[in-house]
Amino acid sequence: MVAPEREPLKGEVEVDEAFVGGRNAQRRGGRDRTGKVLVGVAAEVRGRGTGRVRLSVLQDASAYSLHAFLNDAVDAGTIVHTDGWRGYNTLTEAGFDHRPIKQQWRTEDRKEILPRAHRTIANLKTWLHGTHRSASAKHLQVYLDEFAFRHNRRRVPMAAFQTLLGLGSLHGPTTYRQITHPTALPEPTG
Repeated sequence: MVAPEREPLKGEVEVDEAFVGGRNAQRRGGRDRTGKVLVGVAAEVRGRGTGRVRLSVLQDASAYSLHAFLNDAVDAGTIVHTDGWRGYNTLTEAGFDHRPIKQQWRTEDRKEILPRAHRTIANLKTWLHGTHRSASAKHLQVYLDEFAFRHNRRRVPMAAFQTLLGLGSLHGPTTYRQITHPTALPEPTG
């Protein structure tokens, strides 16, 4: 469901990351992230609403992983709003107009920090739990691509259907290996 010629996000974008995953008997509780997967989210700012989104499974929250995600999802020169995480500190050097927002946890202003990115994360988690009940880490990127496809075309369902038909007719079938190993080369046909 990812068009290879899709354009990167532009204008103003909110970027954050979140852990996605369900219950795990091996977790000790609290902040233990056993069994959870880190997901990066980038959401375009469109007035008070959210424009297009991009989601990706991240190895970790390091500057290297975050930059790779942003270079793939966001156009250079774009205004990028993030929280104060140090992995975002070098975004200006990477060609983005980085505008970090300091979090002050003891004030009511914290509700205003990255509202579009946080709304996208909440909607993703609700969708995963409500529609699919769960998604394994092995297949999570495919679910993220589907969520982004649906979100980005939520106001034009007929265009979404036509786009999906077009993608299906232009591209060969996706193999299980390509789904579970996104960097795998396409298998030869014929």
